[in-house]
Amino acid sequence: MTPDVMPRARAARVATWVYFTLNGFAVGLWVVHIPVIERAVDISHSTLGFLLLLAGASAFTGMQVAGPLSDRLGQRRLVPAAGVLLGFAITGPGLADSWWTLALAMIAFGFANGTIDVGMNAQAVVVERAYPRPIMAAFHAMWSIGGAGAAVVGAAALGAGVPTAVTLGTCGALCVVISLATARFLIEPDIQDEPETAEPRKASAAPVRLVWLMGCLAFALMLAEGVAADWAALHFKDILGTSPSMAAYAYGAFAIAMTTGRFATDRVAAAIGPVAIVRYGSALAAIGLTVASASPWVPLSLVGWALFGLGLSGGIPQLFTAAGNLDTRASGTLMARVVGLGYVGMLAGPALVGGLTHWMPLNVAFALPVVLCVLTSVFATIMPPAPSVPANETLSTGRTPSE
Repeated sequence: MTPDVMPRARAARVATWVYFTLNGFAVGLWVVHIPVIERAVDISHSTLGFLLLLAGASAFTGMQVAGPLSDRLGQRRLVPAAGVLLGFAITGPGLADSWWTLALAMIAFGFANGTIDVGMNAQAVVVERAYPRPIMAAFHAMWSIGGAGAAVVGAAALGAGVPTAVTLGTCGALCVVISLATARFLIEPDIQDEPETAEPRKASAAPVRLVWLMGCLAFALMLAEGVAADWAALHFKDILGTSPSMAAYAYGAFAIAMTTGRFATDRVAAAIGPVAIVRYGSALAAIGLTVASASPWVPLSLVGWALFGLGLSGGIPQLFTAAGNLDTRASGTLMARVVGLGYVGMLAGPALVGGLTHWMPLNVAFALPVVLCVLTSVFATIMPPAPSVPANETLSTGRTPSE
């Protein structure tokens, strides 16, 4: 590793932290304002549900577009552009005055969110290659920190009566300014051994087959995460009979444990490897959700939700890293497939569990994510081992030597 690589890598690491936090903040601020926007536009819950699915489909499209663009243009161009696009898109829902203008705004927001999601994860993989240890999970923890910050800021803005358009517009301006200011610190891999070619870079057949299998694992884990987000509080309220305020602690225990686990995952992954993180983490998640759903006691169920979050905390970062390292020539394209399938799982999970509640109690319906976590634990061995970092690996800032 050349002497000047680590300072650039450290700066890129901080810059990537900023993008993850910024994205989490923007998404969190939108989520906090959903009820207000729903009333302002005067739409039903069912219409809102359709628009949320529309935004999800648009995000998936953005991910699949961003992957090849990341490989062709590089993250130093794609990530800041996606951040600027996110900044403009987040202002749209606050300005909507009808269902169709809100639909257009959510399509734009979903596309921008999907684009920056793939771009910043691809950049995180590039930065991690310059480090002698895993660092991916901490990036995802920063996304959670951004979301938590958005909840605090959004609650304060709503309590002070600040118009939604002003709050989201201010967030949009911050996204644009910070994305442009941070862009110069991003890095690109310097692949010196590959012949130059005018043809776009494509992944070989073997990594493509493997990445779809890892995408299935991401689908299972993010489905489980989506179930926790939408059904944890309702489980406490409807099954255990707690008050709404106590019910909020169920998701709180899950979210705090997941964020804490992501800050700790990188060091654990360095010691035992990414395959073990996915295998044993998924097993712990299955045990945790089983305890949470089977226990009739609130304290023990809280412990179960916390174990569920802790178990899920490290799996997705390891899968994203593995996908991005399968083929450095098509890192973004491969990662887009894993991220996209995971995102589909997060959208589908709450709906599937909700459908099962027509035939069984909610806590019994939780058997679906439990089984998927068990299957993920069993099939985690399909993942490749962590790549070694070559001693002479170099990185590029995208500048010429004179710059």
